[in-house]
Amino acid sequence: MTRAKSPSTAELIARSWVSFVGSGPGDPDLLTVRAVDLLRRADVVVTEVPEHETLVRTLLGLAAPAAEAAEGDDDAEPQRPELVDGGFGEDGQPLTHAARAKVVVKQAKRGLRVVRLLAGDPFLYASGPEEAQACAKAGIGFEIVPGVSSVAAVPAYAGIPLTDKAHREVAVVTCGETAKVDWARYADDRTLVVLSGLEQVGAMASALTAAGRDQQTPVAVTRVGTTTEQQTLCSTLEHVAADVSASRLTAPAVIVVGEVVNLRETLSWFETKPLFGWRVLVPRTKDQAASLSTGLRGHGAVPEEVPTISVEPPRNPLQMDKAVRGLVEGRYEWIAFTSVNAVRAVREKFEEYGLDARAFSGLKIAAVGDKTAAAIAAWGLRADLVPSADDPHGQSAAGLLAVWPEYDEVLDPINRVFLPRADIATETLVAGLIELGWECDDVTAYRTVRAAPPPAPVRDAIKSGRFDAVVFTSSSTVRNLVGIAGKPHPSTVIAVIGPATAKTAEEHGLRVDVLAPRPDVDELVSALAGFGATRRAELVAAGEPVTKPSDRKATTRRSSRAKA
Repeated sequence: MTRAKSPSTAELIARSWVSFVGSGPGDPDLLTVRAVDLLRRADVVVTEVPEHETLVRTLLGLAAPAAEAAEGDDDAEPQRPELVDGGFGEDGQPLTHAARAKVVVKQAKRGLRVVRLLAGDPFLYASGPEEAQACAKAGIGFEIVPGVSSVAAVPAYAGIPLTDKAHREVAVVTCGETAKVDWARYADDRTLVVLSGLEQVGAMASALTAAGRDQQTPVAVTRVGTTTEQQTLCSTLEHVAADVSASRLTAPAVIVVGEVVNLRETLSWFETKPLFGWRVLVPRTKDQAASLSTGLRGHGAVPEEVPTISVEPPRNPLQMDKAVRGLVEGRYEWIAFTSVNAVRAVREKFEEYGLDARAFSGLKIAAVGDKTAAAIAAWGLRADLVPSADDPHGQSAAGLLAVWPEYDEVLDPINRVFLPRADIATETLVAGLIELGWECDDVTAYRTVRAAPPPAPVRDAIKSGRFDAVVFTSSSTVRNLVGIAGKPHPSTVIAVIGPATAKTAEEHGLRVDVLAPRPDVDELVSALAGFGATRRAELVAAGEPVTKPSDRKATTRRSSRAKA
């Protein structure tokens, strides 16, 4: 048997490819479709800023470095793509453009698909041109994938258009550490966008007014634009230096000079989101928090997921094994799923036995709600029975019973129902099915146990009121959060998914502010956003600054629940 010949350097270079991809100004949702596709197919990603690693790992669902090390499997394949730091050297110092180019070329010469991720746009105030030239010199193929530049994106997120009917010209200046700018060139009425100019803002304002620009010209300074930490300071050329100093704004910041800044008063849309900047605690099962966190981010919040419940297999798997065998053998007429976790538990048991969805042939399937039905659909199955969200009982065990048919000896050849569920589930569904004439195999498919306590800084933030809100999606999340971290501070807004969860919260000494109209995650997020919008409107109407709940440590709480 002959050993395969290793490819030559020329062959490796011929198959290599570098994609210079702009990551945008900070908001990961601004990545282009092409950028996401390339990241998913990349062998190596060369990053530029520390945030890039988190962005890639989150986008691709990769484990954190600590989690990778904890696996302890020396034979396991490394996670793709490989992440290479192109922003800083081994000594911790920022790499020069030339040094970054060498990193990119070195990775590409391995014959791999390389994504060079750059902040903003690769060809606008970035090192993309120099690095692309290095690839061309080495005979390495490359492409440029433009990104959303902070030049336009940050002002847009601040509600400031760079042009309007009366102002059609824009000038862009970048102030490097050694840059010397002739500000007199920009003393006309053009809109001026200044990058990396926070330290020179005083000199800029003085030079512009000395060159003839009106000292009352509006100026906006936006820090960390497009992120939920965004802050915008509005001033004038006369006062901007003093205002920036007093506000203690820090880089990175984008400065806009011109009459268009006045439009922010009516066009501000990002910083006026109902939950903008709110730090919201999401005490959920880790793998179920994604949709809730995504919804909160959409309203401007900064969700922080703290696992309070761990989903584990049942202590005795024999009951589940027996039920799955019975399902395959045709023992059941129905299977009823009351949660996404139940779907996952049965699916994992099927995979353990080497079974697939074909085993459900002839079996009727019920789902407690749309989310559970979607999990069933992802398995290639369709739920035959799902209660409507508009039903008086909602998508709950009671709602499922309200639409469940009675057993009919003529129409139903089998009278047995398989109910895989959690160990702490209530008996409502079982009792109701028995009343309808069905026999029910009530099987523990998974256990919910209390998770480990969160880190000390998180526990301290919960108790001291540094979270603006906490959202509870079940009674168990209330009990477990209080058990592992203590009660939230009285200033923290408490939002719950339904009456049962509200009752549990009140039993633990918590005052409920927000109650979702229906037991649904999306409804819960909307209800909290409605509460935030009302609170903001009240502050604005009273002429008070818009603050977050964590900015005030109130001694009393609202006595009424907010309902969407």
